[in-house]
Amino acid sequence: MFKVLKNLKQSFWSVLIIIILLCVQATADLALPDYTSKIVNGGIQAGGIESAVPEIVAKEDMEDLLLFTDKDEEILGKYTLIGDTPNEDETKITDKYLGKEKNIEPDSIYILKDINDSEKEEFEKIIATPLMILTTVEDEETATQIKDKMTEGMTEIQKQMFASQNLMELIKNMPEIQRDQMLSNFTTQIDQMSDSIKSQAAVSSVKTIYKNVGVDTDKLQNDYILFTGLQMLGVALISMVSAVVIMLLSARVAAKLGRTLREKVFKKVTSFSNKELSEFSTASLITRSTNDVQQIQMLLAMLFRVVVYAPIMGIGGFTKVLTNTDNGMAWVIGVAILAILFVIGTLFIVAMPKFKKLQDLIDRLNLVSREILTGLPVIRAFNTEKKEESRFEKANFDLMKTNIFVNRAMSMMMPLLMFIMNSIAILIIWVGAHSINEGLIQVGDMMAFIQYTMHIVMSFLVISMISIMLPRAAISARRINDVLEKDISIKDAKNTKKFDANKKGLVEFKNVSFRYPDADTEILSDIDFVAKPGQTTAIIRKHRKWKINNCKFITKIL
Repeated sequence: MFKVLKNLKQSFWSVLIIIILLCVQATADLALPDYTSKIVNGGIQAGGIESAVPEIVAKEDMEDLLLFTDKDEEILGKYTLIGDTPNEDETKITDKYLGKEKNIEPDSIYILKDINDSEKEEFEKIIATPLMILTTVEDEETATQIKDKMTEGMTEIQKQMFASQNLMELIKNMPEIQRDQMLSNFTTQIDQMSDSIKSQAAVSSVKTIYKNVGVDTDKLQNDYILFTGLQMLGVALISMVSAVVIMLLSARVAAKLGRTLREKVFKKVTSFSNKELSEFSTASLITRSTNDVQQIQMLLAMLFRVVVYAPIMGIGGFTKVLTNTDNGMAWVIGVAILAILFVIGTLFIVAMPKFKKLQDLIDRLNLVSREILTGLPVIRAFNTEKKEESRFEKANFDLMKTNIFVNRAMSMMMPLLMFIMNSIAILIIWVGAHSINEGLIQVGDMMAFIQYTMHIVMSFLVISMISIMLPRAAISARRINDVLEKDISIKDAKNTKKFDANKKGLVEFKNVSFRYPDADTEILSDIDFVAKPGQTTAIIRKHRKWKINNCKFITKIL
């Protein structure tokens, strides 16, 4: 097979462009699930808020926030209180969230300083807990439950006094020791939560803080979804354009390779002597020049997408699953791969032996057809039409039976693999729903996991399809190589003398011997003669010796 593919040197630049575009397409396809997760998690669930670190906070909310943490300096160190004349960075943030027409009173709003992503990630761990506590306290239902616990064992008069105040006022008026104890209880409960739940709850708190400042959260959400959606469409467009160009170039490269192989086989066959032609039947040579070349051409049209694209998608998808989603569902991918390999392995064992037989049967059918068509006058003369019809019918029936077996086996593969894919999707949803209920993952993460899993499964499907085509193409490549690598028995002399124009038309034999293939003895031995142009030369046999004379068998050299 590799010897045949060496002919791709003529299409080197096209192949290089195809490989580059396949990498581009695979990168784009692997990025799409991330955008789906962003739209669901960040756009729909989080309301367009990307981080649990608020970029703009009202002074009152900041004071309330600091009640529930002992890291006041670390939090305030990341913010700047806007004065009378905001700087360029502060104006940029206020314009982003409040609009350019919003009048901001001095010393009323805190703005997040310009920090990098790693600093923001560390700061999120610090501020997430007080944000969650603040949201819990401000929620009416939760606040009522907390007040009921606080008033247990109190008199009715004290309960009425507590009922007339909101929970935040009660906390502010609490003694510091009692407030710290309550804060410790909240912190203990929050620490038991998963990071995913903490992040979701903190983002919800940020949304409440933004509303208190006057941010139009609906517009913020719509802008986020629209911007992310446009990015997703751009990435999908890149993938589509790459796929179209890849298919066009692949078809062109495959067709060019097919033309090259047919030319080489034809030139090689024209140089064959009777000895080589006796080893390859005419029908077989026709099949090798047409059907076998077509098998390689069909394989090559798909080969690039398998050799480059499928492994990138499979490995890349698995890497994305391990890094971007919950690892607890990675076993689902293992189940899918094992099921696919089992189906492919079974079909491979059953169907592969038939592919070699299929090409031989095509040779046989071509041979019988050619013999019947070329010998039709003789067949009619001897009245053997029925016999030849039976011979053709047997060759045709054997080919049909083998084709039916192979096609049935291959037709079973796709429904089985699609059943596995759909079953895996259902399994992911079932497992993912439990993980979502337990707060281990978000809905967008589960959707991204499904897409990554489908990428991995589809990669194995493509590889399985090519694994079915590859053995048949490999057989065809071997049959073509048998012709191209066949050593020719009659070769031109390497060191030839300069042609003498005076000897034009002259034929000279020196020490020529001849025997039929597989014969034990020679029928011609050490023949020497010269046939001059314009003269008649006869070759006769007398007393088991050959002589040159003017009699019965005449060859005239013109």
